[in-house]
Amino acid sequence: MVKVHESKFQLIKGEGSLTEYQFHTKTARHFFCKSCGIYPFHRKRVSPDFFGINVYCLEDFSTEGIPVRATIGVGMA
Repeated sequence: MVKVHESKFQLIKGEGSLTEYQFHTKTARHFFCKSCGIYPFHRKRVSPDFFGINVYCLEDFSTEGIPVRATIGVGMA
């Protein structure tokens, strides 16, 4: 996931193929493909003006140069 400000995000196609999931405070918005279940992006809870984008869902996008942050799940609050 890469953090992108909402002003820089544009969903070009496929909106009708998405479904949304929310839980707990229902602040964050998680989007999934209705057909295959892939998780392409979400609107973040702690910074709702940003999206988390799954760059592996983008066509012709190179992940080279994107820093990777190691994370331990239990520490993600």
